[in-house]
Amino acid sequence: MGFSVGRWTQGTCRVMLSQVSNSVQDGVFTVYSDGNDDYYYTLTDFFQEVRYGQLVKIREKGRVVGKEIRVLIGDVDSEQVETFNVENFNSILRGRVGRLVRKTKTFSKIPEMLYYSVALFQFYWNFMNPLPCKQTPATIEEITTNVWTREQFISYHHTI
Repeated sequence: MGFSVGRWTQGTCRVMLSQVSNSVQDGVFTVYSDGNDDYYYTLTDFFQEVRYGQLVKIREKGRVVGKEIRVLIGDVDSEQVETFNVENFNSILRGRVGRLVRKTKTFSKIPEMLYYSVALFQFYWNFMNPLPCKQTPATIEEITTNVWTREQFISYHHTI
């Protein structure tokens, strides 16, 4: 889908949403996020019909003690607003891309190198890593017909 590297701002949201908008078919685009308002100000620049809800975690002494659901754009079922899918994927990403692990020697200090690392992982995840159903996200979306092997990836020649 898309990603952006850098501080979380409307600018980085725009970069990511531009990529996502190229991957999403026309129709209603539904997004759930945490309490950062940058999506609120950028979503409608890329999608005509948006449903946007936020799940804001209420913390006391560093512990989550509650959740507040905010419906910000469109007709959102507040019972559906949840962020565990993206939180789970962020955990997987940190586990697989060492440059994202804070306070380690492998932490990325050069944004461009972090971008390339995440792009490589994104390709691996979408084209090479089968889900329990034996398909990848790319085969499910019919972007490719097969699960890519390392050999295919390394020897692929892209014509421009």
